[in-house]
Amino acid sequence: MQHTVFESNLSELRLVKKGKVRDVYDLGDALLMIATDRISAFDVIMPDPVPEKGKILTQISLFWFDKMKSLVQNHLISGNTDEYPEICRQYSDILRGRSMLVKKAKPLPVECVVRGYISGSGWKSYLKTGSVCGIRLPEGLQESDRLPEAIFTPSTKEETGHDINISFEETVRRIGSPLAEKVKRLSLDIYKKGTELAEQQGIIIADTKFEFGLVGDEVILIDEVLTPDSSRFWPKASYKPGRGQQSFDKQYVRDYLESLKWDKTPPAPSLPKDVIENTRKKYMEALKCLTGKELLS
Repeated sequence: MQHTVFESNLSELRLVKKGKVRDVYDLGDALLMIATDRISAFDVIMPDPVPEKGKILTQISLFWFDKMKSLVQNHLISGNTDEYPEICRQYSDILRGRSMLVKKAKPLPVECVVRGYISGSGWKSYLKTGSVCGIRLPEGLQESDRLPEAIFTPSTKEETGHDINISFEETVRRIGSPLAEKVKRLSLDIYKKGTELAEQQGIIIADTKFEFGLVGDEVILIDEVLTPDSSRFWPKASYKPGRGQQSFDKQYVRDYLESLKWDKTPPAPSLPKDVIENTRKKYMEALKCLTGKELLS
């Protein structure tokens, strides 16, 4: 089955950032953020895109931005291409479904990670030290166990290479105590609300990361929210502690890459067609489970 793959060629617009997944264009008093079909793993961009992935991520983020408005404002101006500035109209077919017109904000230099379950790098840290980002955890936890309460485990935001886990004290040193306390509280509150809503739809959100920015003195939510790119999504029906879990996220790609003799530095190996298609299906399933809707074309 053929699926469309996004190719960015917006020559009339000014590209200001090409991230691992998102391209950002400056429109003067606003930004245009486009979710491409690129996929990264271990902070390395894969050579093969996942068709329609950018549309899925955008639709999920729009869903969560709306749900979280009672907790925190966000950068969204519009996700409707008909409401974009005139200069964007010629690209409407490309932008529809995978882009957002957003406010300009000053991004905070930390990733706000929340973990409700012990998995991934948190599990590896726990095995070595009994703690994650300086937070001591109970003894005897198994892989994928639910934590007694969700924990805030921030990290750096590296332009290249791997983000580095840091303590809350280091976060305070970088952005100041009032701001650090605020984004910690917001992160935990958003995660709590998100996990409660997701569990009703049969999805466990094991962990996630948020990005915040400043518009004047106001802290707002930016980038993406509770997507399969920024979170671990586990099917509730098959959840069982003591092992790795089935997932609706890019852990599937990570697991495939772990089976190879690859040192997790560029260039990344090509992904087989079945891995690409299965990843697309997992992301699509996450969208349908969470929102109850199919992908908007």
